[in-house]
Amino acid sequence: MKSTDFLLIAVAILCPPLSTFFISGCGCDLLINILLTIFGYLPGTIHALWLIYRKMEAEERYGEGGFIYTGRGHFEQNYNALPTNSASPPSYGATVGAGNP
Repeated sequence: MKSTDFLLIAVAILCPPLSTFFISGCGCDLLINILLTIFGYLPGTIHALWLIYRKMEAEERYGEGGFIYTGRGHFEQNYNALPTNSASPPSYGATVGAGNP
């Protein structure tokens, strides 16, 4: 568990919609969390903590920054992200440069 996860948990306890916004942005999950928080503080907090848990699972599975949020608590691998252990993307096959036609 990283320090950012601890900060997200602290924000979720203080203001659940804010932590939901940090994870999912402005969308359906934020609206659901706002409504849950209005109806009861505890359901909004549980929803925010559930989203944080799902984000932590995605970090373990795909690595930090290797996932995107697709909505409704689902994360998918971000194929456009560079691997964390290399500085440049892998190149396959021939490349066209100054000396190649």
